[in-house]
Amino acid sequence: MWNENPFYVGGMLCLLIVASVWLARYKGFKLAGSPILVILLCAIVSNIGLLPSGASDQPIYNGVFTYLTPLSIFILQLEVNLKSLRKAGTPMLLLFLAGALATMAGIIISYAVIHPEKSIGQLAPAIAGMYTGTYIGGSINFNAVALEYGVMQDGELFAATTVVDNMVGTPWIIVALLLPRWLQKIRPSKRTGISNIDNTLHKMGEQQISVTSLGIMTGIGLMVIFISNTIQQFFPKIPSVLILTTIALVLAQFPFVKKIKGLHTIGLFLTLIFLGVIGTLCDVGMLMESGEKAGILLAFAGLAVLLHGIFLFGITAILKADWDLAGMASLTNIGGTTTAIAGSEGLNRPDLLLPGILVGSLGNALGTYAGFAVAGWLGA
Repeated sequence: MWNENPFYVGGMLCLLIVASVWLARYKGFKLAGSPILVILLCAIVSNIGLLPSGASDQPIYNGVFTYLTPLSIFILQLEVNLKSLRKAGTPMLLLFLAGALATMAGIIISYAVIHPEKSIGQLAPAIAGMYTGTYIGGSINFNAVALEYGVMQDGELFAATTVVDNMVGTPWIIVALLLPRWLQKIRPSKRTGISNIDNTLHKMGEQQISVTSLGIMTGIGLMVIFISNTIQQFFPKIPSVLILTTIALVLAQFPFVKKIKGLHTIGLFLTLIFLGVIGTLCDVGMLMESGEKAGILLAFAGLAVLLHGIFLFGITAILKADWDLAGMASLTNIGGTTTAIAGSEGLNRPDLLLPGILVGSLGNALGTYAGFAVAGWLGA
């Protein structure tokens, strides 16, 4: 079909990014910002058929997740001030762990309220474990639990759980980006860990970019991704994103890296492409096709994530902690490591990028265990 042509899809994504940046300059849209706007625009355009669903096997989408997202993480890491890890690392870790416990509590309470087992049957506890895993550390944990309990063998049910995961997780990215701003106005909190990095989100397009700088950042970035993936093959238990982050942080300490022009602009552009693809995952049509089971799963997962948010931001209020840290902790819980770049840009907090990636990687390790624990608790 015409709307699945990779050239068309890539062109539409770029134009929607331009539209989101343009809209973000106006008063009515400035609060949302371009990261949120590009998610919304791509979700709308995808659901009216002008872009394919993110769940489809679209080469452009696959390329974004495989190549551009790691590259954006690398480029943005070159701006990281290591002082941010010392200042924000421990509070971020504590809030992330609080968010993980909030996810587990939310799943168990939602299970007791919704009773998904009445519609789904004996696989309901396993699905609860899948959602626990994915809302602590990402889709790796989701698939690990599903594989163990044989949920994948029921193709229709597994498809419904996947669609609901996207339908709940993607809107929560927007909520987690907006909540800290609103709560900061209602009950101001002291910002933790702000570094000396210029917050240049509102200055996109003002940075000069030379051919040399573009070639250096792209060339080195792609080579480092290659090296990270190669090392990861020998040490499969170490996430490649941690290897990538470590190499980027080492390079960031060299003076010549600070002279590379346009790091933030290119990193932000790649991030917005990633968020645009995330927006296309909100496939309302696919949800409707999944029938009653999808509705039950949507209510179950939606209530669980809502409770996660209530518990986490409630704890943040009690501790009088930084609302932005809670937002980043929630993002990396629900969305996994890659949403740290969304949090860094959407919250205009580049100092939280490194702590977000590190706790997100921790979630990859903890999520599967938590998923199995919840599934077993519920009788899987």
